Amino acid sequence: MTGTLYVVATPIGNLADMSARAVDTLKAVALVACEDTRTTRTLLTRHGIATRTVALHAHNERAATGKLIALLREGKDIALVSDAGTPALSDPGAALVGVAHSAGIRVSPVPGPSAAAAAFSVAGFPASGFFFAGFLPASGAARRKALAALDLPWPVVLYEAPHRIAGTLAELAQQLSPGRQVVICRELTKKFEEVARLPLGEAGAWLEAPHRRQGEFVLVLAPGEEKAGAGPDPEQVLSVLLESLAPSEAAKLAARITGAPKNLLYRKALDRAK
Repeated sequence: MTGTLYVVATPIGNLADMSARAVDTLKAVALVACEDTRTTRTLLTRHGIATRTVALHAHNERAATGKLIALLREGKDIALVSDAGTPALSDPGAALVGVAHSAGIRVSPVPGPSAAAAAFSVAGFPASGFFFAGFLPASGAARRKALAALDLPWPVVLYEAPHRIAGTLAELAQQLSPGRQVVICRELTKKFEEVARLPLGEAGAWLEAPHRRQGEFVLVLAPGEEKAGAGPDPEQVLSVLLESLAPSEAAKLAARITGAPKNLLYRKALDRAK
């Protein structure tokens, strides 16, 4: 019998948001694979969890995955967590989960906090779903393509770092429209949480307060107008999704969004990964 890989969501700010099931799971497993052992140890200590931790981050994911799969094959249960929120969602972990599936190892979610879902819930844009863009590329042609791909007929959720938030909002206003509504979520669930809904053209003035240049940001863009006779460019959508998803998942979702053939998009995703 192999072990089980539990994908455990943890608080995005307020440590009281930890679920009872997440606590029980982290106590019961043999090992907790985490993005930063120091950050996770603070959370574990808060909830009286003594389980051993091991680092699994962007720089060691390939090497760490092999060792963790070996332990799972020995029958040990392992929990995967990120620094905050749901693992493998703009965070490390997708590679481990993918290899576990290929190895026939059971993968089980322990759902909970997600910054994307939390921001969408307070945005107030009626829609049956949203497009999750994750973090945009930092600069260059890739960033320009990603920004152009965000003019979609449904809400768009994206993350941004504090040192790039002002520039991103200015670029969005230029690319889309100064009148397009955006919800800016800053420091969600933390002491200085702020949620503001306003036109993109007014976002820069809102950010001028010195304290608003700090913290974690999630943006939710209002849906754009449906464009007759044209949908989103499949390769642009694929490019954005590859920033936070594995090639197979990115291709699958891009195919659903654009109607393009999944196999074709998957080949393009593999070519980009070379």
